[in-house]
Amino acid sequence: MRLFLCYLIVLGSNYVISTYGPHQRAQMTGDILLGGLFPMHFGVASKDQDLAARPESTQCVRFNFRGFRWLQAMIFAIEEINNSSILLPNITLGYRIFDTCNTVSKALEATLSFVAQNKIDSLNLDEFCNCTDHIPSTIAVVGAAGSAVSTAVANLLGLFYIPQISYASSSRLLSNKNQYKSFMRTIPTDEYQATAMADIIEYFQWNWVIAVASDDEYGRPGIEKFEKEMEERDICIHLNELISQYFEDYEIRALADRIENSTAKVIVVFAGGPDIEPLIKEMVRRNITDRTWLASEAWASSSLIAKPEFLDVVGGTIGFALRAGLIPGFREFLQQVQPKKDSHNEFVREFWEETFNCYLEDSPRLQESENGSTSFRPLCTGEEDITSVETPYLDYTHLRISYNAYVAVYSIAQALQNIFTCTPGCGLFANNSCADIRKIEAWQVLKQLRHLNYTNSMGEKMHFDENADLVANYTIINWQRSTEDGSVMFKEVGYYNIHAKRGGKLSIDKTKILWNGYSSEVPFSNCSEDCEPGTRKGIIDSMPTCCFECTECSDGEYSNHRDASVCTKCPNNSWSNGNHTFCFLKEIEFLSWTEPFGIALAICAVVGVVLTAFVMGVFIRFRNTPIVKATNRELSYVLLFSLICCFSSSLIFIGEPQDWTCRLRQPAFGISFVLCISCILVKTNRVLLVFEAKIPTSLHRKWWGLNLQFLLVFLCTFVQVMICVVWLYNAPPSSYRNYDIDEIIFITCNEGSVMALGFLIGYTCLLAAICFFFAFKSRKLPENFTEAKFITFSMLIFFIVWISFIPAYFSTYGKFVSAVEVIAILASSFGQLACIFFNKVYIILFKPSRNTIEEVRCSTAAHAFKVAAKATLKHSTLSRKKSGSIGGSSASTPSSSISLKTNGNDCDTTSGRHRPRVSFGSGTVTLSLSFEESRRSSLM
Repeated sequence: MRLFLCYLIVLGSNYVISTYGPHQRAQMTGDILLGGLFPMHFGVASKDQDLAARPESTQCVRFNFRGFRWLQAMIFAIEEINNSSILLPNITLGYRIFDTCNTVSKALEATLSFVAQNKIDSLNLDEFCNCTDHIPSTIAVVGAAGSAVSTAVANLLGLFYIPQISYASSSRLLSNKNQYKSFMRTIPTDEYQATAMADIIEYFQWNWVIAVASDDEYGRPGIEKFEKEMEERDICIHLNELISQYFEDYEIRALADRIENSTAKVIVVFAGGPDIEPLIKEMVRRNITDRTWLASEAWASSSLIAKPEFLDVVGGTIGFALRAGLIPGFREFLQQVQPKKDSHNEFVREFWEETFNCYLEDSPRLQESENGSTSFRPLCTGEEDITSVETPYLDYTHLRISYNAYVAVYSIAQALQNIFTCTPGCGLFANNSCADIRKIEAWQVLKQLRHLNYTNSMGEKMHFDENADLVANYTIINWQRSTEDGSVMFKEVGYYNIHAKRGGKLSIDKTKILWNGYSSEVPFSNCSEDCEPGTRKGIIDSMPTCCFECTECSDGEYSNHRDASVCTKCPNNSWSNGNHTFCFLKEIEFLSWTEPFGIALAICAVVGVVLTAFVMGVFIRFRNTPIVKATNRELSYVLLFSLICCFSSSLIFIGEPQDWTCRLRQPAFGISFVLCISCILVKTNRVLLVFEAKIPTSLHRKWWGLNLQFLLVFLCTFVQVMICVVWLYNAPPSSYRNYDIDEIIFITCNEGSVMALGFLIGYTCLLAAICFFFAFKSRKLPENFTEAKFITFSMLIFFIVWISFIPAYFSTYGKFVSAVEVIAILASSFGQLACIFFNKVYIILFKPSRNTIEEVRCSTAAHAFKVAAKATLKHSTLSRKKSGSIGGSSASTPSSSISLKTNGNDCDTTSGRHRPRVSFGSGTVTLSLSFEESRRSSLM
């Protein structure tokens, strides 16, 4: 019974292997068995299974020479390890390698044989029989190539924790260790490749590209990551297309139409060689040669595309290739392949037939040829010289995928070596135990691989990161035509360091690149032409952001490079030139001493000071003359001093404003004017009160004494001083640079508080209004005192100037603000000086005959009699009105006449008395007024 059970198990084992394992394979026994999955063919024949009969296995077509070289790299590595006395001594590695045909179904068919064998071994048949002839379990699998194939295989192998190390599957989805528990790889993930592609597009300043991806687990995730990277860089994808080698012809033509009609000149392709080949052929048929291709590592060196007849279309392609490695002795190993020697490798026969375009004896393909199903080929001996033909199989100048397969085998061997040399108590398993190398299981190898860290024979440190990916970098290649034989040459033009800092990852030597196979000029692939300096990109409605119109920068902004997204605002002290390509320093303006306008104002101010000083000198020189004495010479001195201050204050407004000048000029102007107007006010009011009084009493003389007059001037001025003190304390003026005006910086004074300035000018105007009122009432005083009329004129001038000043002040800007105020100060100051003093100076200097005591007395008496006559006439009128109301309307009123004679004959100059006569009716009344000189002096 026991022997019968053992026989059934062995039979079942053989049945499982023959059923699930493809017939064509490379196989060799050993103590420990490794599995391998390689694409010996590019695809399967398209065949419609109508299920009318038992479905047949699909046939693999189009032999893959590079895939066969990858398989040879695995076999070469295993033979090296078996011949090594250091690595796994006395332990032989075997292998079982199947063809995936670059198809998921074929790969799963092969994978089932690995899984089935491991499941049988887990039944522990040694308890029933001594099964020495069965194949041992596969403890690790090297492969597969395509990401879509590896994804399907990883799902199956992960259920049994069989480690899988891929040499060419770069999909970033495979880094998910929760879903793909046993998947590892010796190729960088597409996570980095998509970023590297976006960096290259940004490096060459392209912003309008076409994206094409294979419709599988490799292309879709890769292009998805690429899209995100492009969005971060504000680069647009015009077309985003999926492709497959199984597309119908009309689908390929439609895709080619869209690409041909697109304005984008750069095509980014995330696909394998078989998937992109139909599109390339259609582009070659249409002779579309003005496109630049950016190739992912899956087809960057594909022998399907890198053909001389395709170079007119794909010449100049920029591709990402894996870092090339060196495998000592591999070249000779490849050249030694022969069908008779490599009986354990069934793929050698097909390789030989495809290389020499012949059939070996007993070849199944020979029988098909005889049946007419395939083209006729001659027989071959199997001893032909492999080095005499050109084949991608012998292209060992840049070993990339082959090197990855070589590293994958050595990584498994190193993990086994670590298990073999493990010291009990230092292991990775429960209680720090070690695994038994003779009874090793797949999950134990997977555990050891996750902790692998070693240095290979080339001195390179090898380890898998937390995502079970081997750290690696990319080499950037450029497809060029060889000058020797016209074949495709992969020229290394740069590299991409994954772990470098951002900005330092990409390194390209542009001088080595030939675009479209012959040009050294970088192709243009932008939706819109670059904007020239001085312009910026403007948004176009309903268009992507990469499509724009060039808009000229606004005034005060500039752009000094091409294709600027925004215009840069000039600094405050600068302004843009006419082309808006740079900024120049603004011209600084203020009311300068050196400009004509400033010089003119300064001359006017100096002239005013000189004239005022001259008038003061005249008054001091003739201080004892009647006119000077009659105008209250002490107050006149103060008034002239205040006018000098007014003229001088205008000079503070000229020159570059500083903080101290800004704080000084308004108080100096305000206090000077208030002092001036206060003197005029006191003088005018005093004269008015004196001449309206009938008899100058002691009270008048006491009230209008000189000390009290100065006190009133001081009090009026003190109010202005307090306004200025409060202003300077709460909101002091300061120097201010006004940058709001184009091309000019105006240095002005920030007054701090416009309200305070209003109080200052308002208070001055209030005093001027009061002064105007008193001057207007005093306008009919005697001729020698008619300065009241001139004061009235001066106050009118003052009001006209300062009322005009207010709108002019608020409607001007820059240096003209100061100029307006200087003009107002000078105009009002000259008005005061001219109206009040020029007439007196004229009399003193040019009419000395009028500057006598007699002239003063005569004019005073005349004024007195005028006042008396008006009073008498008023009294007479009132009397007649009263008598008329008593006597009735018929009563007659005697006529009366009043005559005042003030000619020269009526003044007795010898006696020193003035006797004007006043006649009432028929009689004449002669009045005589006499004022002692001392009394007048005291009153004045």
